[in-house]
Amino acid sequence: MAAVVAVPACTSAGNGTQGSQRSDAETSTDAASTSGPVTSAPATSTPTTSVTPSTTTAPPVPELPGGGRTIFPTYRLIGFSGHPSSLALGRLTGDLDAAAGQIVEQATPYAGDRPVLPVFELIATIAHPFPTAEGDYSGRSSEELIQEHLDAARRAGALLLLNIQPGRADFLPEVQAYEKWLREPDVGVALDPEWAVGPSGIPGEVYGQTTGAELDTVATYLARIVAEGNLPEKVMVYHQVAASVVIDEQLLLPHPGVVPIKSVDGIGSQAEKENTWYRLMEAKPAHVHPGFKLFYDEDLRTGGPLMTPEQVLALMPLPEYVLYE
Repeated sequence: MAAVVAVPACTSAGNGTQGSQRSDAETSTDAASTSGPVTSAPATSTPTTSVTPSTTTAPPVPELPGGGRTIFPTYRLIGFSGHPSSLALGRLTGDLDAAAGQIVEQATPYAGDRPVLPVFELIATIAHPFPTAEGDYSGRSSEELIQEHLDAARRAGALLLLNIQPGRADFLPEVQAYEKWLREPDVGVALDPEWAVGPSGIPGEVYGQTTGAELDTVATYLARIVAEGNLPEKVMVYHQVAASVVIDEQLLLPHPGVVPIKSVDGIGSQAEKENTWYRLMEAKPAHVHPGFKLFYDEDLRTGGPLMTPEQVLALMPLPEYVLYE
């Protein structure tokens, strides 16, 4: 951080004396020739007040965990997803500090052309195949659980993304429920429309769906949060496993301070995942950044090995967020 040095301005003033002194005789003559009494005005003095200028230090501008205020092209994001209720949701569970170490190990091969910023993608709202208290087939995480993950993310120098599986709810109110956390400089969102099943669907039985217009309402809301808090750029991921999951994608418009990322979630062998990647990237709006998801278990069920970082980095366009589940 550059030091700011205040240099006081230098001023100079001359101290000359003008006028002439008069002799006693001249003074007496003047007094004698003056009719009426001579009244001498009382001497007055102007007090000198010393003013010490007050200095105030502006609060530091909020920054990202790795420093700075812009996500791309400064960083590449590498993360784990998860929730403590189920190991099937990802490896971000149990010992969060140990998981952070695993993220760093997994991220090392990705750090060639730019530094890696780790990501904790906590599944904050989980879809359920049964009615919940609000009747929306989804449940929100407690404040205690979110704080635990935020604390661990900060110890690891990572971003925290709150993943939303809305069930029968809409995305915007579910995101707004976490506004307390989204006003933090290192918290963003990840939207999972596969689990947005509408007013009558059952999560897990049908693929959900969203639209570019609905995504844009969330981006508009996040842009306001960023502007009000003078926050660094905020990440907004939307996951897509199939073309039908996001329609009218071009209706997602650019918004200052919001970094949208389209994460392609195709499951299967390398060939299957690459096929899904290139097909879904065709509809990506130009201002949206590419993301790619790998599954430690599901991707291996076809008998092939997990794609290597080198294979992921060979994809075009180049993924800027890589998530492991």
